[in-house]
Amino acid sequence: MGTKKAALSGPLADADIRLLRVFMAVVDAGGVSAAEIQLNLANSTISNYIADLERRLQMKLCQRGRAGFALTEQGHLVYAAAQQLLQALQGFTNTVNQAHNQLLGNLRLGFAEHMLSVHHTSVVQTLSAFSHAAPEVQVQISTLSSDAIATATLEDKVDVGITVLPHSFPELACQNLFNERMLLYCGEGHPLFNQPTEHLRATDLACYRFVESPRLMRGREPQADMRNWPIYAKAHHQEARTALILSGHYLGFLPQHLVDNWGLKPRLHAIGAERYGYDNTFSAIWKPARGKDSLVKAFIDCLQPYQT
Repeated sequence: MGTKKAALSGPLADADIRLLRVFMAVVDAGGVSAAEIQLNLANSTISNYIADLERRLQMKLCQRGRAGFALTEQGHLVYAAAQQLLQALQGFTNTVNQAHNQLLGNLRLGFAEHMLSVHHTSVVQTLSAFSHAAPEVQVQISTLSSDAIATATLEDKVDVGITVLPHSFPELACQNLFNERMLLYCGEGHPLFNQPTEHLRATDLACYRFVESPRLMRGREPQADMRNWPIYAKAHHQEARTALILSGHYLGFLPQHLVDNWGLKPRLHAIGAERYGYDNTFSAIWKPARGKDSLVKAFIDCLQPYQT
């Protein structure tokens, strides 16, 4: 009686690793279409890669189509095994790097959206210093919402993140870099747009509609008297929040530098800037265990806090 031939009868090749990386990116993004930008590949190409991997492994890894994207049980198993494999490969690279005193491999960075327009020299100088220190390293930068950066770092989807933390994370090491000023805005057409607002109290504003943002959430408000402001919309990405505020129907917080750089000052009015404005602190974050990896440690050593 014969035995079934193993699907992986030979060693993994570079092509197999590439297919696994594509598969993991699709899973992390939540679907083929959502992974297009990150992978810089067309939807049809990504689908073909997934199909190639399924043929290579002789497994059905996921369901994809109009009903959405979902992993099969075998897909979950392959995803977990691929994570272990890539971590082992990175560990091997780190060991070889340390032996040769040369940095090689991939460094995954996660940046909060639109942060480069505030004291961007801090980030640019860090990237420049790292490029000099590790010219052979491939750098991959993902842009995410500020809250998503901490999650991606904790889940080892990025090695180092730069973001505004909603609260402290005991599981993460942190280094402060620079601040941004957040102001409360209304758009052209809003009842408060042409009105003096410096003396408005929080209770006066409670009759208007607000857009939720990472700091304008229950328990995260910069001031306790903001807790009674009614939330009628949610937009944690700044571009979407800006669109809602510009509609003239909502109040919400935006970075002052974003409003200035986008040329929106004529169409947006800051409300009680001294009373309700607050500062966000951008920090570099990483898991302490990852800080021992040669690539991550090299990047941390290159971090350049903004100097006033």
